[in-house]
Amino acid sequence: MAQGPPGCAAVAAGSRDTALAAAAVLRSGGNAVDAALGATLAACVSEVVFTSLGGGGFLMVNVPGTATQVLDFFVNTPGLGAGDSDAVPEFTPVTVRYPGTEQVFHVGPGSVAVPGALAGFLFAHREYGRLDLADIVAPAVALARNGAVLEPVQAVVLDLVREIMSLTEECARLISTPRGHAVAGDMLHNEDFGRFLRRLGEGEVTDMLSVPFADPLLDLMTHTAGHVTREDLAAYEVIRREPLRVRRNGYLVELNPPPAFGGVIVAEALEQLGAVDGSPESWAAAVAALRAATESGRVSDLAAGTPQVKQGTTHISVVDADGMVVSMTTSNGAGSGVVQPGTGIHLNNMLGEEDLNPGGFHSLPPGIRMGSMMAPIMVTAPDGTVTGMGTGGSERIRSALLVTVLRMVDLAEGSASAIAGPRLHPDDVGVQLEPGWDPAVPDLLREREPVNIWPAPNLFYGGVHAVSRRPDGSVVAVGDSRRSGAAVVVPG
Repeated sequence: MAQGPPGCAAVAAGSRDTALAAAAVLRSGGNAVDAALGATLAACVSEVVFTSLGGGGFLMVNVPGTATQVLDFFVNTPGLGAGDSDAVPEFTPVTVRYPGTEQVFHVGPGSVAVPGALAGFLFAHREYGRLDLADIVAPAVALARNGAVLEPVQAVVLDLVREIMSLTEECARLISTPRGHAVAGDMLHNEDFGRFLRRLGEGEVTDMLSVPFADPLLDLMTHTAGHVTREDLAAYEVIRREPLRVRRNGYLVELNPPPAFGGVIVAEALEQLGAVDGSPESWAAAVAALRAATESGRVSDLAAGTPQVKQGTTHISVVDADGMVVSMTTSNGAGSGVVQPGTGIHLNNMLGEEDLNPGGFHSLPPGIRMGSMMAPIMVTAPDGTVTGMGTGGSERIRSALLVTVLRMVDLAEGSASAIAGPRLHPDDVGVQLEPGWDPAVPDLLREREPVNIWPAPNLFYGGVHAVSRRPDGSVVAVGDSRRSGAAVVVPG
């Protein structure tokens, strides 16, 4: 945790290098949006498995005196204007083996959905940014050239998906050092990405059809029978949305709205659940509410109408000295193992999960905004303190955020305590528990379903990174240690 007096800014992110990039943008005079954009570009190097300009995400922004807004720049299903083709898309099954389970992902060019990240970054900068793009991309350019430290948690995740990241020679270079595959403590470089960012900063890239971005992507799609078309890029739009709003115990909780479904689940659980007083009975009720919200008709309707993505993500939260708070979550899925030629941009594999394609792979109509579990959140306390937070963690996003919000809103815990507290997650097998709960909690839950208690806190349960600004202007930043969280305060 890091704290600062009035006049400071603060950042919480998924790696030290990511957080320091945001801090550099803030020191250059940028606001919270500038810093979040600069940091997420840096995360494309420092958190290479989790995020990329080849994916998509959501940015929630709270400007003092105005209503909170959400920018949806998640991926679309591709194929607009595509003619019939006899070519078979390159679409490769890869088995990822997690502790105790495994999952098959389909990767390669045929798994790539229309990436929205670049459009989202440019839109957010036009709407809210203060600095020139050249200044925003500068820390990420330096990181791509000089190297980012592969932190231990990133290395663990990289080991899980190393087969995906090694699918092509170009992708393998993103995770390689001169002596082989990178391990914790090694430096990751991406000089092609640094050169692309310099062109972005110099104004050569102004939209998704700009030559440095569109031409290599479309050339790749043509030569591999991938699905993304020029019409897809031309039709893509960033969507401004009103957040879902839930009032509870005097607090205002603002969440990511449909077609994303993580925010819907958390909102429904909060609305269904009585007061949590910290007793085992109240936490058992929270598990039941979360399960009921996940299986509710509203969520089922969303899942039926919109293909949903649940895989790997990262998050950054920023507050600036003027009180603007940003909560930004981005994802590249599990990654396609394919790099956009000459750009260093690892493309997503959002079309590569069987449960997203119930009618068969490549059967979805084009131009649909895909849904996501990602759920950036703003929490405004009765005293006016504003907290922006979010998490990666796939399906555990909903449980990590619900438990954290309940600790803050119902139990009046500060953000550091709320984030550090033990987590739980109901899944298809039963309930997964971190250690640290009152022993009566698992005993009570076992009356209904199996319980698995993990030996230690784990990145499985997400990484909630949060910043808060109190009414006096002082700031707090908390990075979740489960995912190498880093917190930095920037003096005014």
